[in-house]
Amino acid sequence: MVEGLQASAFTVPTPEPETDGTLEWDATTIVVVEARGDGHAGVGYTYGDAAIATVVQDTLAGVVRGCDVLAPQAAWTAMRDALRNAGWPGIGAMAVSAVDVALWDLKARLLGVALADLLGRVHDAVPVYGSGGFTSLTDRALADQLGEWAEAGMPRVKVKVGREPARDLYRLRVARDAVGDDVELMVDANGAFTPAPALREAHRYAAHGVAYLEEPVSSDDLAGLRRVRDGAPPGMAIAAGEYHWSLFDAQRTLEADAVDVLQADVTRCGGITELVRIGALAQARGVPFSAHCAPAISAHVCAAIEPLVHLEWFADHVRVERLLFDGALEPEGGALRPDRSRPGLGIELKRAEAERLAA
Repeated sequence: MVEGLQASAFTVPTPEPETDGTLEWDATTIVVVEARGDGHAGVGYTYGDAAIATVVQDTLAGVVRGCDVLAPQAAWTAMRDALRNAGWPGIGAMAVSAVDVALWDLKARLLGVALADLLGRVHDAVPVYGSGGFTSLTDRALADQLGEWAEAGMPRVKVKVGREPARDLYRLRVARDAVGDDVELMVDANGAFTPAPALREAHRYAAHGVAYLEEPVSSDDLAGLRRVRDGAPPGMAIAAGEYHWSLFDAQRTLEADAVDVLQADVTRCGGITELVRIGALAQARGVPFSAHCAPAISAHVCAAIEPLVHLEWFADHVRVERLLFDGALEPEGGALRPDRSRPGLGIELKRAEAERLAA
């Protein structure tokens, strides 16, 4: 049985202020949840406000205490019901996500198997793409970051666009020169545009071989996403979904025929329990699936999602996970391979380092 939860928030400064098409930040906050039961401890986490830890401690801990450690789906349902009046989208969904991941990790550790094997692998390796390319980077820093990923064997990289549209084509030339002609170039506008400007920019990006445009408009604007998808240059995939808070958000996106590639984030959408369901939705619709960030968790879940095309190797999350966890996976030949010899997620919190960064 689940004996209790502990939630802690840690804030990791970025090397320098960072920007994308719509946001500026100088730190990343991770909320780590530890679930204990039957002599084992599972780890889960999400990226968001430190207030998530309060929701875990004050609302969710009592809900999951006493639940069967072998039945994380039952605990997930109880948490969803407990948040009916408090609110699910946003902080509520992220709190549940972190707890759900911790409970799945706990179950896998109790059974002595890697989480990918517990979920049932479809893929032995999970392809990743290098993601960063912040609009705040100098030309040299942008070229170095993308070039390093290309040299490491990643067949695709992603650049942020939309903050200064007049400079984006120049930045894409820098990116293309850094990675060469054989690496797929992807861009992410983070919802910076409305549909008409998004379409104009999409056709400009195509001149540099951009094959993937993420969130050209807000993920909430399903009609706008459909408009961009319908008018995008041939061969350019439109993707969105990192701000899906549940299975039903993903379902609405698919029903609107709004994307060529469906995304979801295991630390936002409701955890492993819900991400697996979203993957099944994509499979039923014949739509490719791409996972957003949190690679130490996502690699295990993505191994069980049949329509997976790739996972985001996001610079900020990679830095945080390397800093705070022993056992974080590293890509080989452009892919992550969950280690069968390590139970659960195969990671352990570096407590001394974490205490130094406590929010």
